[in-house]
Amino acid sequence: MHDTKPLLADSDFPAIFRKSLQILQINLGYRCNLSCVHCHVNAGPKRTEMMSRETIDEILALADAANIHSLDLTGGAPEMHPDFRYLVRAARDRGIAVIDRCNLTILEEPEYADLAAFLAAQQVKIVASLPCYLEENVDKQRGKGVFKDSLAALQRLNRLGYGQPDSGLELNLVFNPQDAVLPPDQHNLERAYKQHLQQHYGIVFNRLFAIANMPIQRFGSTLVSLGRFEAYLTLLKDSYRADNLENLMCLNTLSIDWQGYVYDCDFNQMLGLPLGATAKPQTHISELRLEPLQGAPIATAAHCYGCTAGQGSSCGGALG
Repeated sequence: MHDTKPLLADSDFPAIFRKSLQILQINLGYRCNLSCVHCHVNAGPKRTEMMSRETIDEILALADAANIHSLDLTGGAPEMHPDFRYLVRAARDRGIAVIDRCNLTILEEPEYADLAAFLAAQQVKIVASLPCYLEENVDKQRGKGVFKDSLAALQRLNRLGYGQPDSGLELNLVFNPQDAVLPPDQHNLERAYKQHLQQHYGIVFNRLFAIANMPIQRFGSTLVSLGRFEAYLTLLKDSYRADNLENLMCLNTLSIDWQGYVYDCDFNQMLGLPLGATAKPQTHISELRLEPLQGAPIATAAHCYGCTAGQGSSCGGALG
């Protein structure tokens, strides 16, 4: 696989600085039941990296100290971590909102038959990947049979109340482009998703998040192999909008990898870019000091144009 980090290092992206810390995005490990083409963490069934219980407890201590309002759980498939439920319960007992970045198909695996009910009981917010509402496109990007399993999982969640009016159970979907292009207008795409999924499958959901593909890891390597990396980076730069800077998720979020090391965002984590607030090559959660964080610089490189291009992009969808 091609390493795109050297291709992104020379960047004129503007300086940005941290605001108050509100969210911890936690990568519990790279094990996943899928191996998606667009995956920026190169996750898959054969990955063995997994966060320790000790690190999970350190994260909970940081959440207490910083008065965090949300834990955003990612992977891989975060639900495959043996301490996933322990972490969710501990966070909810503290009154912290939990976001589960779910690939949907994990809910249909026999050994996770009760997972959807657990998520509902804990009032976990689900952000579910569904890169298109057409079977051919989803299976092309994520693997044969993924679309049908995703629909079954969505119907299961709907039966539990997810996405239903006034249920309090939030179900959001994620769209990723099939190619090296920017996502279309999020509002119009959400309307098309809702109409198609309701009409054909009786599925409802709250919001659609349109997220740009980052030129890193598996997707970036594919672009290099096809000779399209520079063209995509040029597209991101040419589509830069300065008004997206104020809404970037890295301003109020810290990303923590499966070993407990801290980064400015999930994408920086995958590139190994050190936390901008320190001069150290790596900062472990056990060494993190909260006081210097606010107002500290955020580490950037050329991939950051992916978050500021066009309507903007973050783990919560379009920025503007």
